[in-house]
Formats: sequence, structure tokens, C-alpha cells
Amino acid sequence: MHIVKEGYPFIAFSALLTVLVFYFAGPVAILPLVLMLYFAYFFRNPDRQTVVDDKILYSPADGTVMAVEPFHDLEYLNEDAVKVTIFLSVFNVHVNRSPLAGEIKYQRYTCGRYLPAFKKEVTFENERHAIGIDNGKMKILVIQIAGILARRIVSWVTLGHKLAQGECYGMIKFGSSTELVVPKNVEILCKKGDTVVGGVTVLGRIKA
Repeated sequence: MHIVKEGYPFIAFSALLTVLVFYFAGPVAILPLVLMLYFAYFFRNPDRQTVVDDKILYSPADGTVMAVEPFHDLEYLNEDAVKVTIFLSVFNVHVNRSPLAGEIKYQRYTCGRYLPAFKKEVTFENERHAIGIDNGKMKILVIQIAGILARRIVSWVTLGHKLAQGECYGMIKFGSSTELVVPKNVEILCKKGDTVVGGVTVLGRIKA
């Protein structure tokens, strides 16, 4: 378990605030102290061992499956597909992981609004960052979508980056959703309401 670097400014600021409030107001410092502990908790990145298997797709995020639905993708796959939408609460790990090994052949950041992540319109209206991954045999699209509290999507990769299966590639700050768009030849192994863990939970299996 470690903390991603994007969390350091938040933790440092709340720690300084805790010291100042304690000096001037004593016990009231418990409030910024709790905030500091939450920031450390939110920006955690658990060490996980992903079992490499090119026939399965892992969840790109921790959270709850909001929907599994047919979807015609015109952004990267350009074909009929299946979309799995995962909602991340403010208590989930917010680091995103690659569902399969492959090269990033597509990347697009889109500015937008900050509607609650559980609303259906967020796919089209909210800030989003999409990456298309190609392993030579199939292509998938993973989309990070900002939520009502999120104000920045962080990406640690760019075009041409070769991702290992389960590798961390970015995060969304403070509440969000992640979408996984896959070809129809992938057997989906999750359903609405399931709790999933990034890089651990198998969301789909590639049909022979």
C-alpha cells in the first residue's frame, strides 16, 4: 500500500492546517486531522498482484457495476460492442488499471460538466478521458469520467505506451465512474450491482 503523488499536496495542506488550528483553537484541530486522514485514505494505491491471462479482461476500477449494456462504439472500436459502467464512491480506490496488456493506440481528453457520476448523462456531458488499447488481437476502450466532486482526471500514460495487464495508468479525483467498452466476442462475467476490484475482478472472458 502506498499513496500516489497527487495526494501529497492535499495531505500536506491539511496537516499544516491541523497544526495551526491546534495552536490557536486546541481540540477543534480534530476536524482538519480527520480531513488529512481521509486524503491519505483516498489517494491510497494498494499493491495488487494481477494474474496475467490474455484471455480475460480485469476490472479497470474498484466500485459497483452500474450497467452492462449493448453499445455501438463510434469512438475507437467502430462496431457493435458491450459497455460496462462502474461507479466509484468517494470511499473506493480511485486508481485505474489496464484490463489487458496492450499498446495505447488512441487517447482523447474531453472537457465537460461535473454531473453526479451515477447519472446516465455523464457519459456525454462530463469531463472524460478515453484510451484505446490494442494487443494485436482485439481492441478495447476505457473511459474515465469525472463526477460531481471531481475536478481533474489524471493520466500517467500517453499514446504509444505499452501497458501491462493490471498496470496503473491514471486516476480520477473525488468520485467518478469508469466505462469499459469491449467487442461482442467478450463474454461478460459481471452484472449490475456487483462489487468489483481493479486488476483483480474478472469482468469478461474472450470467447474462442
